[in-house]
Amino acid sequence: MQQHWKRLADGVELSAIQTDKFKTGLLAVTLTIPLSGETATAGALIPEVLSRGSRNHPDMERLSAATDALYGASLGPAVRQRGESQCVSFLSSFIDDHYALDGSAVLEPTAALMGEVLLDPVLQEGAFRRDYVESEGVNLADRIEARVNDKRGWAVFRLIQEMCAGEAYAVDKLGSAQCARSMTAERLWADYRALLSRARVNFYYGGAARLERVEDAVRRAFAPLLTGRDAPVRCQVEAEPRGPVRTVTDAMDVTQGKLAIGFRTGGITMASDDYPALVVCNALYGGSANSKLFLNVREKLSLCYYASSMLDKVKGLMVVSSGVEFAQFDRAQEAILDQLEAMRRGDFTQEELTAAIRTVTGSLRGRQDSQGQMEDDRLTGVLFHAAAGEDGELIKAVEAVTADQVAGAAQKLKLDTIFRLTGKEG
Repeated sequence: MQQHWKRLADGVELSAIQTDKFKTGLLAVTLTIPLSGETATAGALIPEVLSRGSRNHPDMERLSAATDALYGASLGPAVRQRGESQCVSFLSSFIDDHYALDGSAVLEPTAALMGEVLLDPVLQEGAFRRDYVESEGVNLADRIEARVNDKRGWAVFRLIQEMCAGEAYAVDKLGSAQCARSMTAERLWADYRALLSRARVNFYYGGAARLERVEDAVRRAFAPLLTGRDAPVRCQVEAEPRGPVRTVTDAMDVTQGKLAIGFRTGGITMASDDYPALVVCNALYGGSANSKLFLNVREKLSLCYYASSMLDKVKGLMVVSSGVEFAQFDRAQEAILDQLEAMRRGDFTQEELTAAIRTVTGSLRGRQDSQGQMEDDRLTGVLFHAAAGEDGELIKAVEAVTADQVAGAAQKLKLDTIFRLTGKEG
């Protein structure tokens, strides 16, 4: 497996992982812009409208026929948040040339179709088709409003809104339902043109093709994007909470309470030297089936239906998510924080540490078995210039983490905000 990176123009990059491990190739193009309440809805809506059809394939039926002709290649959009950036992507998975019936090239026509969908959409009076914008706006609004139906995810979403209020990180990557429903074809077309001209552009390829061939295919298919642009990617990392610990409570018609607790990591991100220790700390604390939160708070004390922790390695946050009985909020919160204090004291065995390290390294190795996860990791690493984007290097660093380093990472965690979702009175 060989990794490559090349600058095609200022703000335009190509990264590739050359491997014959898979029978398929993966090609992706990602346009990254700062996450903003003014542009988030358009950023989420644009790829959905583009996916409805291009000038040569103006509807989904004909676009589907084009992908079928490429041995059933998949082509779809994705909208992701990386720190305080919104990443608008198109990804295509297609068979490697060796498995085509006549050995014909599949990479080049797939790249050409992707470029057509992204850069040559079907138009109506000089803008997007109004019916496409209206229907996709309704679909996006429904997705945004449906977020509340997943109460576990909603509690974490609300915690982030409160914890990072005033920071771009708190903006919903999908934008607002009201803006989605009121979006016009003319306004979305203007936002689309701005996206193409201002966004940082990252191309990714994973598969057996040579880098020179991939670069040639990208240059031919995406020529209008290969212009220099000043598009730095930044993320505001707060090492410490900006004030005293806050507790926020929402009431909804629920039968099970949700408790979400947010911590700042002391400025540790994926670009930090002590990031490997933080990853192991998270696994040992609440990021695995053998974690302290699972074994003690959930199993031993029976205070939570579930309890786990997760990291945002770009923003420098750790979030604990748990489900509790309404009457157990205080006890569960105390127990969760007690387990963190135990981590800070180094109150864990070598066997627990070894199990946590194995969990982390196993997960990292497992990601190398997925084309999609490899692309996702590579994108994050390239955007934020972090060696942690290279799984092999990170695995070695994790395997070398000591108990003192884990305790030190835990000591840097600072409690910021507590969110409780409780039932309505009566």
